[in-house]
Amino acid sequence: MNQVPPLARGALNRAAHRRPDREWLEAAWLKARIVVVDDGHVLVQGDDPPTLVFVDASAAPPGERLFLAEDPDGTVYFAVPADVTATEGTRRANLRQVGHKLSDLDSGLFITAVALANWHARHPYSPLSGAATTVGEGGWTRVTADGTETLWPRTDPAVIMLVHDGVAGPEGRCLLGCNAAWPALDGVRRYSTLAGFVEPGESAEAAVAREVAEEVGVSVFSIRYVASQPWPFPGSLMLGFHAQSQPDAAIHVDQSEILEARWFTRTEIAAVLDRESKAFGLPFPASIAYFLITEWLAGRVR
Repeated sequence: MNQVPPLARGALNRAAHRRPDREWLEAAWLKARIVVVDDGHVLVQGDDPPTLVFVDASAAPPGERLFLAEDPDGTVYFAVPADVTATEGTRRANLRQVGHKLSDLDSGLFITAVALANWHARHPYSPLSGAATTVGEGGWTRVTADGTETLWPRTDPAVIMLVHDGVAGPEGRCLLGCNAAWPALDGVRRYSTLAGFVEPGESAEAAVAREVAEEVGVSVFSIRYVASQPWPFPGSLMLGFHAQSQPDAAIHVDQSEILEARWFTRTEIAAVLDRESKAFGLPFPASIAYFLITEWLAGRVR
């Protein structure tokens, strides 16, 4: 079975051919299942697994209608950005909390709704002319009133990489860093993989090498792509890599970004994941960082 990050599992039939059809969208809205998204949060119910809470058109709050998907059986899904208040039997949740527990369909609906809502919130005006824009094509464009400008959602590519020493078995080590912006929880620091945005004119592999050198001062080789995962905060696509380095290389952290970086053995990582140790924290399970670490821990290094 192919291993994929949890938020890359979304099983959506995006039905892009429906987006320009205003008449179809209006009719589809009346029978749609609608998820309300509020600053990256939705309502969920249950826990094994949690499921999204949907409303119908008669109960949907006013707001921009964002067409998400159409199932083969004709079920249609929309999102509306609006305030969300938990009711009895439901709770507010974000992707970090429940993304890895959701079904493939719910995961895809959640992350697409958040991504679109964030994009619309950041583009009320055209970056070219400053003219006001409104929603078009079921939420997949923004257009100016005179129709002369059309904006489409954009995704920012970012690299995220697990640096390791190439050694198999329990004594193999990986290099993780503690971000300067992360507060310690009960005195315990959280460590994760390194990451950064791809710069103009740069390949993803070159960005991996540059970011590692900038953040911890070591050189990497054998850079291998692993998998990608959308991360709509506000609009990134995380490109995941494994990369190798020499464990005796001196670490020099960029303290504006990284508080501390050090090598961890598979034994140490496994003890924390198995809750046998609380010596340090690791990324949350919905993240691609967690996926890269657990792939390395299982020996699936490419």
